[in-house]
Amino acid sequence: MKFPIYFSKKIAFSKDNKNNLSRVIVFIGRLSVALGVIVSLITVSTGLGSKKAIESRLANFSGHISIKSTRSNSSYNSSVLNKDELKLNDIKNLEEVSGTQSYATVSGILRTEDNFDGVILKGVAKDFDAERFQDFMVSGEIPKFTEEGYNNQVILSKKIADDLHLKAKDSIVAIFSKEDQKPIYRKFEIAGIYKTDIKMIDDLFIIGDINHVRKIQDMAKDDVGGVDVFLKNSSYIDEVFPKIEKLIGYKNFAEKATDKYPQIVDWIGLFDTNIGLIITILLIVVVINIIMVLLILIIERTNSIGMLKTLGATNGQIRAVFINYTLLIMVPGLIFGNVIGIGLLLIQRFFGIIKLNPENYYVSTVPVDLNPIYIIAISVGILAVSALALILPSYLISKISPVKAIKYN
Repeated sequence: MKFPIYFSKKIAFSKDNKNNLSRVIVFIGRLSVALGVIVSLITVSTGLGSKKAIESRLANFSGHISIKSTRSNSSYNSSVLNKDELKLNDIKNLEEVSGTQSYATVSGILRTEDNFDGVILKGVAKDFDAERFQDFMVSGEIPKFTEEGYNNQVILSKKIADDLHLKAKDSIVAIFSKEDQKPIYRKFEIAGIYKTDIKMIDDLFIIGDINHVRKIQDMAKDDVGGVDVFLKNSSYIDEVFPKIEKLIGYKNFAEKATDKYPQIVDWIGLFDTNIGLIITILLIVVVINIIMVLLILIIERTNSIGMLKTLGATNGQIRAVFINYTLLIMVPGLIFGNVIGIGLLLIQRFFGIIKLNPENYYVSTVPVDLNPIYIIAISVGILAVSALALILPSYLISKISPVKAIKYN
């Protein structure tokens, strides 16, 4: 075993450390490292968890990628999707794609005796992914949409249901207007209540039979307003998006789920900035504390440095001893920091103790993403940055004279 490593282990685990200033110094160093790890883990896990949770909710409601007609405008009434050049089967057969579902939308008003609410009826067909949508359900059930006749059951968001004081099994009247025609009335039964926590969705959308939308919009029996494409993994979106664009024809266009709500995308983008800023500040604080620990340890063991130099140890070897010594006393701090940090995150993940206002954060509880790569990277990164930062202050050792150091004792 090399001398610097051997000697640093001897002094790091020496019983003498329990009876002198080293005890306090070591405790401060380990505490700062542990706190740095805990805060870093919480910042990264909750930040990335929030990003993934919001992106997942957007995608699970309206597909990772949506295909629409180029004639679609800013209104919520669907234009008929052009099927002439749309190669839907080829899209379904893409390795990254898990499924598709057809839809059409029309805007209207839900009215009760006491109140009303503007809504968008998203009509879905027999290929509706009910299993994926089940995660949003808070009460009632999801109707079966067979496209045979007209299914009068709909799913309301909890926000709309609360505004109109409605619950599952209640009936509601919807009014749809058409240009130069009388309003069209439809009476629906509320089959279930959903909640995505995405304000732009919960404030507007109800789910119903696509045949109602076709009738209101004067669409043909097989016409659709768009196709939602679901991917096996959201990380594939940038890779598969160009492939889908080549299969939809020039009269249609593809849109990513996140591009539909640019304000949410901008808000999500702040997570990366905040995570980077917090991690940088924490690293600076940890490094400053560790440098202070190293300098105090060098001053405290000036006599030992003098003895080592007298016995022939070089400045480089002694510097390596103290750098290794400082890094060794960081290890328990890293271990305790990981144990406490991961423990707190697991509690939040399984019990959802910390709640959020979905109107501001788009999620109702703080989400947690326990990615082992990031967990390991935080500990390794703190050790690596600390090791580099200790090199310069360790040169103080070369200024210590053996003769004066021994007299200093």
